[in-house]
Amino acid sequence: MTTHGGFEPVFCTIVPPHVLDKLAQAEDSSLAGPARRTLQRDAFERTQRRLTTVIGASAVAAVADGKPQRTVHDARHGTDLPGHKVRGEGDKPGKDATVNRAYAGLGATFELFLQAYRRDSIDGNGLPLNATVHYDREYNNAFWNGEQMVFGDGDGEIFLDFTIPIDVIGHELAHGVTQYTANLTYFGQPGALNESLSDVFGALIKQYTLGQTAAEADWLIGAGLLAPRVTGTALRSMKEPGTAYDDDVLGKDPQPATMDDFVRTGRDNGGVHINSGIPNHAFYLAATALGGHAWERAGQVWYDVLTGGELKQQAMFVDFATLTVKAARERFGDGEELDAVSKAWEQVGVRTL
Repeated sequence: MTTHGGFEPVFCTIVPPHVLDKLAQAEDSSLAGPARRTLQRDAFERTQRRLTTVIGASAVAAVADGKPQRTVHDARHGTDLPGHKVRGEGDKPGKDATVNRAYAGLGATFELFLQAYRRDSIDGNGLPLNATVHYDREYNNAFWNGEQMVFGDGDGEIFLDFTIPIDVIGHELAHGVTQYTANLTYFGQPGALNESLSDVFGALIKQYTLGQTAAEADWLIGAGLLAPRVTGTALRSMKEPGTAYDDDVLGKDPQPATMDDFVRTGRDNGGVHINSGIPNHAFYLAATALGGHAWERAGQVWYDVLTGGELKQQAMFVDFATLTVKAARERFGDGEELDAVSKAWEQVGVRTL
């Protein structure tokens, strides 16, 4: 794996740093404490990811046979990875609902990529899917570290178990697909595209699992993750970026829906979790304009661009948008797909070349 054009190697978490930063400032120590510890743990894991990139990760045996190879481990509230193996491929469900949800989520992600796009696991070559649950204590995040999935249990006050939303699992594993394909730089607009692609495929995995059409879907990322005391519905909304939460402790969802409100910041790797709202909204607009199952046409176009070999690591929104227009024309011709994709980008203020 490369070092992303000189930027920090990708360590991808579902909860953005700006959310945890806000929570860490809460007057209530029962809220601030877990957030601060989560930020510290994330910083440590980010450093570990960098070291792994420098020295190289251990090789993982893969068998491209069109069948998932899942293993779920239990960290038992520690931080040593991967932890104790608790369920392997084909094993029957146990009593731990978190383990069962992680196992099912790995399978749902594998299934969407295989059935919709003929991709055998996240690397296209049968890569085993490994996950660790019950990571640390009151850990308010889930992440992909370049090799495996890791899930915290949440603090129970702001965040619940991170295996509850299947799109969280899909989102993080989709970072692996990007890692093995376009390998987008995790900074600025390329980083926002990286985050957006994970939201797109996370949403599609949920919709595929539920058998939903674009019109039936809620287009929320992380619905069910926020505890009852939080004023909000999810971490992000692709339908209405900036409306997912508005809470006294967490603050207000800062995502823009169009380029008119693009956020310029040096935090969060240049706002990768914030400005991803713009390409997220473009996908929502294209998918709902086309109707039906979003993974079949809009999702196919986005997948074609991600895996087609033309998307550069440093791609900006305009580059990605231009490639989606090209991909829509190449796959579907000059029809409604091309029109829907072109208009979606126009509506969010991203020009195409």
